[in-house]
This record gives sequence, structure tokens and C-alpha cells, in this order.
Amino acid sequence: MRPWFQLFPRASCSKNSFFSQSSRPACVWRSISTTRPKCAIRTRPVGELEKRIAEIPLDRFRNFCIVAHVDHGKSTLSDRLLELTGTITPGGNKQILDKLDVERERGITVKAQTCTMLYNYKGMDYLLHLVDTPGHVDFRAEVSRSYASCGGALLLVDASQGVQAQTVANFYLAFAQGLRLIPIVNKVDLASADTPRALEQMQSTFELDPDEAVLVSAKTGLNVEAVLPSVIERVPAPVGDHLKPLRLLLVDSWYSTYKGVVLLVRIFDGQVRAGDSVVSFATGLKYHVGEVGIMYPDQTPQTVLRAGQVGYIYFNPGMKRSKDAKVGDTFTTVGSEKIVTPLPGFEEPKAMVFVAAFPVDQADHSHLEDSINQITLNDRSVTLQKESSEALGAGWRLGFLGTLHCSVFEDRLRQEHGASIIITPPTVPFKVIWKSGKEEIITNPTDFPDKDAVHQRVKALQEPYVLVTITLPHEYLGKVIELCESNRGNQKELQFFTATQVILKYELPLAHLVEDFFGKLKGLTQGYASMDYEEAAWRTSNIAKLQLLVNHIPVDAVSRVVHASQAERLGKQWVTKFREHVDRQMYEVVIQAAMGNRILARETIKPFRKDVLSKLHASDVSRRRKLLEKQKEGRKRLRAVGNIAIDHKAFQAFLAK
Repeated sequence: MRPWFQLFPRASCSKNSFFSQSSRPACVWRSISTTRPKCAIRTRPVGELEKRIAEIPLDRFRNFCIVAHVDHGKSTLSDRLLELTGTITPGGNKQILDKLDVERERGITVKAQTCTMLYNYKGMDYLLHLVDTPGHVDFRAEVSRSYASCGGALLLVDASQGVQAQTVANFYLAFAQGLRLIPIVNKVDLASADTPRALEQMQSTFELDPDEAVLVSAKTGLNVEAVLPSVIERVPAPVGDHLKPLRLLLVDSWYSTYKGVVLLVRIFDGQVRAGDSVVSFATGLKYHVGEVGIMYPDQTPQTVLRAGQVGYIYFNPGMKRSKDAKVGDTFTTVGSEKIVTPLPGFEEPKAMVFVAAFPVDQADHSHLEDSINQITLNDRSVTLQKESSEALGAGWRLGFLGTLHCSVFEDRLRQEHGASIIITPPTVPFKVIWKSGKEEIITNPTDFPDKDAVHQRVKALQEPYVLVTITLPHEYLGKVIELCESNRGNQKELQFFTATQVILKYELPLAHLVEDFFGKLKGLTQGYASMDYEEAAWRTSNIAKLQLLVNHIPVDAVSRVVHASQAERLGKQWVTKFREHVDRQMYEVVIQAAMGNRILARETIKPFRKDVLSKLHASDVSRRRKLLEKQKEGRKRLRAVGNIAIDHKAFQAFLAK
């Protein structure tokens, strides 16, 4: 048999070989060069869209966002503007910029989304960049980041609801950034719409001229065509110079399985294209740009991004770690670090609410860990720390911006990843000031010092307070004041900004705010009240750790730090609820709520007991007593060597909402 290498003659042995000398590739039967070119750029034909953008000068750029209270119609108005400019076809999917399933299901915007539009006004093309921002207070960091890439904002107000709490908060945030505000009154076609009242509120609260307001119905498209001319005429063009060295601001980022971390950037000076080498001011790391483009409305590659534009870039090789993309960071071309001044960044959002998360079945722990890591790649405001519980097993301590943020995260785990998860009730951080002068922030109730340590080594215990702004109709004022006072509130301001609308400001403990305060507020006011809050200060408070004891052994997963005035009420609720989910056993089960050495509430589940008197009919009482005493002694011996077993389902049912 011939050797295998003689079965296939070399391609250059004869003129009739498969590859002739003139046509064969250079790589066949030659030494292959392993030297990688510095940057292999794939040339791409320039499309019609890119040609139009290239012909638009900087003074015809407009960057603006839409801000409003939650559910006032921001995403619907965005859809109408995209249809008006031809970016999307009319009659397609609703809320095109809401990418997450939970956003479409709840009808809210969770993450700020961007889109570039081309609009012809008076015979000239304008490049418009739109940002659709969240309306809930938990996502205020998303709104403030959006302002950095914009020169103006559409302040949207629902004609039927009027100015609400988050409208006020967004106005002052935009005003502090120096944005040009355009008042928009939406839903003017509703039967319940009160447009004159909305205009009056905007004038008295924000000093905005009612004559400048644009009255629209985003749902029907009524008068929406008047919005973009107002943007072009009133919002200033961005300032920048494409001839200067590159200076770009990292506004947002998300993770792609195939591209790595994709950056949303605002170009302030210079220009960036595929193949450029850039460096981060925050980390000092250098990268090769793999692709640049715009959101139109999805990722659309471009040859170049220049000063004034907002677009996306990703690197080749890609940025692998999301934490390397520091929001607010400045990038420039390699070699220009000394001549470029970095831009002021953003304040990182701080976690305000903490929960513990455990898998229902510990066999699903690795799957749940992968699911949590995938979501946190695109939501870096979530803090993550491993935790273990004797009752519930291995889990995590998660930190969120607020209760809605936590709820959305939980929904995404269940819907997108099919996770079965137990979430403990939300808690807030507390500050411990030790007598040594050291200050420590406690986010896990199990780490909170016990009573003995508090008396011996702790100088002060503090809890966070927030300044809550509530807007409501005047007829509900008394009920809302009672609610705030019952939650240890301290009134700061009471203002009638119209004849029927009130702005009420209270300082409240954050711990009470996360206990469904907003739900109680909506119930008392029949849904007419709205709320916004911001951090106030740390206040010294009489707080301690409340624990659930089962047969005198604490259940670590249920520990909670509460104010002394709330402890007895909460302790009674705990023992009553937990008793409902624990099965009767061979031993007595004692359920207690304790604060330090003080027992606040108790429930007892009696054990199963054999009827030792059943065989006695007409016996003497001493005989009966002897058998009962013998049974009691046996119970004591049994209790000394035995122990109760609480099923995991009892804890799951107790922690369920």
C-alpha cells in the first residue's frame, strides 16, 4: 500500500494540476505569513442614508429627549415622531423603543433608548437625535445621563392628569443642566382632558409660556407634526469641532454576546471611525474601534461619527468586561491624552433597597447564577454579593435603586430565563457609628450588631431619610398627612400650586417608603396622587434587629432591622403568618419574634400526642395521672435527642408576597 502522502501529488507537479501556476492562490503550498495586519478594515459601500447625513452641517443637528411622569405617553409620542420622519413604517409594532418584554407588558420605560432621525424642514435636511427616558423615580440616573447628550427636552404633561411629582423632578433636573424646555400637552383628545388646567399648572409651577406649548394626541397623531418644527426652531445645535482631536463621552453601554460591550457615545469634538485606536481616561486601557454607527432605530453601521452626533461603537477585539465601560468616561485617540481635557462624568447611582434571593431548588443554583449575571451585564446599577442561609441555602444579596427596579429585575428573571426564585422583603442600609470613630454601612440585617454590642461598643445607629414630594388633589390632603405621620414623617412644605392641586413635602424614613408606601398612597387617593423622592440625610434613630426564632433558634433569612415603635406590630404579624405554613410535628414547635433578649410575640404548635388513656375505662385518677406523667417524661427524653424539621416550602410561603 502506498503511503498517504504519495496519494496526493503536489499541486505544482504538473501543468494539469487543479491549481495552475497563474491561477492558484498565494496561500497554496507556500509558507503562510502569521503576521497580523495592524487593522483589517472591511470596506463597505456608502449608502444613501450615510450620504444624506454627511451633507448635513453641525448647525442642523438637534439632540433632544422626552421627559415626563410615568404613563404620560412618552413612548407613544416617540413612535409618532419615528413614523413622521420615515424611520419606521406606520402601523407597525407599538412602543418600538421599549426593547424589554417587561417594558411592553407593564407599559413603562425602564431603560433610556435612543434613535437617530432625518427630517426635512423648509427644504433642508436636519439630523435629529431622540432619547426616550424612563418616567419612574427609581430610574432617575438614566434620565440624568440622557440629559448629557441633549441640548433640549420635550416636557410632556398628560392633559387629564396635569403636572405630577416626577414632572416636577424632571423639570428641575433639566433646568439645572441648562436644557431648552418645550412644553407638550398630550392626550388632549380624551373626554377627561383638562387642557387649560394643565397649561395653567405648567405656567405657575415652571414659568413656561402657555403660548409655546404644543397640544397633541400621541395616540391618534393629532398635531404631532408641529412638534419637530418646534424642536428645530427652539433647541440649540450642539457645539463641537470635527477638526479637533477626538473627545467623546460614554453615555451608556450594553453587552452583546458576539460583539462584547457596545458603547453609546456622544461625540463632542473630532471624529471616530472603524480602525482608530482610542484610549479611556478612566481606566487607561487602549482599544481598536471595530465598528461605528447610529441607532436607526436599530444598530446601523456608518463610516464615521463626527462632532455633535450620538451613536454606538464597539471594539475589535471586543471589550469583554462591562465594568471597564465606566459611564461618564471620556475617550480620545491614542497620543492625544495630554491635549484633550476629559469631560465631567456622572455620579454613580447608589443602591437604596436590598433583598436576598435564593433558588427554590438548590439544584438550580448554577442556572440562576448565570441568569443573574446575564441581566447584570446590562444593568450595572444592581449590586451583587453571595450569601448563605441555613434555612434557604446558598443565594445572593442584591442591591437596587428602588422597589420598582427590584420588581422589574425579578420579572425579567422569571420571564426571560424561567427562573424559580425566592425574594426576601426589601430592606435598606443602616449606618453604625462605633465608639472607636469608625463608621460602617450595614446592608445585611444578619450583620447588624446585637443588643450587647450596641450598649458596649456602638456610639450611634442611623437610618436613611428621604425627601418625598407628593402631588395630590386637595380633597385627599387629610388622609395623606395621616399616612405620612403614621410612617414617622416630618412635614417640610405644603403648597397649593393651583386651586385644587397640592404639593406636599415630607421627610420619611426610607425603610417605611419601601414597605409599599406608594401602594397605600394610591389606595387612599383613588390613584390620583403621584410621588417622587430624593436622598435627604442619615438620622440617629432607635432601631434594632428583629428576629424570628423557631424553637429558640434564629432564622437568618427573616432577620430585619426595624424601628422600636414598629417592632411589636411586625413581630405579631410574623409569628401569626409563619404558624400558618408550619406543619404539626412530633415535637412542640415554638415560634417567637424577638428583639434582643425581649420576646415580642409567640405562637405554639402543639405536637402529635398518643392517647394513653384510651385503654382505661373505670380506673382510679391516680392511675391516669401516673400514665400522663410517664408520657411527659418520655417527651422530655425525646426532645433532648430529637429536633424539628421545617420544610423549605414553609419559608417560601412565608416570604411570598
